[in-house]
Amino acid sequence: MHSFEFYVKLGFEHISNLAGYDHIVFLIALCAVYRIQQWRNILVLVTAFTIGHCVTLVLASLEIFTIPSNIIKFLIPATIFITAIHNVIGHDLTHKSTKMTKSYAMALFFGFIHGMDFSNYFKALLFDPSSILVPLLGFNIGIELGQLLVVFFITGVSFLFLNIINVRHRSWNIFISGAAAGISVISMMENKFW
Repeated sequence: MHSFEFYVKLGFEHISNLAGYDHIVFLIALCAVYRIQQWRNILVLVTAFTIGHCVTLVLASLEIFTIPSNIIKFLIPATIFITAIHNVIGHDLTHKSTKMTKSYAMALFFGFIHGMDFSNYFKALLFDPSSILVPLLGFNIGIELGQLLVVFFITGVSFLFLNIINVRHRSWNIFISGAAAGISVISMMENKFW
């Protein structure tokens, strides 16, 4: 069995690897509507995404639930597209708690989908599915650390544009969400499963 550190490193690289840009673009879209002062909300969303990712890995590793890879390759950019559209047209809900609950549920559900992308590889690394706890814990700690690094960078760039260069928040949101939506549409067309 691989060491705990191996799985932490694997999870960190899974999220922060630029070759796997889909997760990074998703995090960028997820954070586009938030200011650095809302860091608690960002942490809650990122953690929701990790929880969804974790649950999927457990279900897939134990062969309880799987989705064909070609469908997942399409659904991942679809989650980016939906998040970007939600940022532009669905984010101005009147009740702050309703808005956060909806965003949390979305991040959790989209974490399920993103987790499926890695589940087959993760399952192959397990010598014994009954010893899933240590690999799963290490992998998810690595994912969370990688996501926090990406989010730290994203919020830093956002702070620069919103507070130093004085770009309007709405303009920033539309620009970032639009870029994420554009990338996701290209990826969806490249990964059509029909």
